[in-house]
Amino acid sequence: MEKKKTKSNKGNYLDGVLLITPNVFEDDRGYFYESWNKKEFNEITQTNFLQDNHSRSFKGVLRGLHYQLNPYPQGKLIRCTSGRIFDVAVDLRINSNTYKEWIGIELNATNKLQLWIPKGFAHGFLTLSESAEVQYKTTENWFKEYEKTIIWNDPDLKIEWPIDKLDGLKPKLSIKDLNAATIKIAEDSGFIF
Repeated sequence: MEKKKTKSNKGNYLDGVLLITPNVFEDDRGYFYESWNKKEFNEITQTNFLQDNHSRSFKGVLRGLHYQLNPYPQGKLIRCTSGRIFDVAVDLRINSNTYKEWIGIELNATNKLQLWIPKGFAHGFLTLSESAEVQYKTTENWFKEYEKTIIWNDPDLKIEWPIDKLDGLKPKLSIKDLNAATIKIAEDSGFIF
């Protein structure tokens, strides 16, 4: 497994966010790789996972930007096992040098990349292929009353979603995501880290 620090939209390293490239063994029969190894991963992050999630989304579906407040913030290990997504993490740690900076990277079934997003970040993704399956591990269980959402197109965050790759489709969001707060409202409400 190779791990690499990630740079934000402003060129700064996002503390704790890692792009993980697994060792893939391929031959004429197919491929094999460890998608997660507790010993190796704990050497990197000193964390334990409590929940696995699996979603399927169609082209143009945008999920996020989701996060969970204290005392139940979630770290997430994201991978796309079918199709292609543009995956985004936004730093919501007010005392961080990269507060409100973001990273966006394509995860897909071919590159097998994984994105480790520690606690204190919002997460979302845009489905670029006809459909995509996303699997992710979380360090905390889901608690509806602690979940928050930042609007995907917040003008203060200026996330560069690859909408041009949707062949004319507009992003499709859930009601919850359509009614999400701006980063300014989240700050004023104390809904940041």
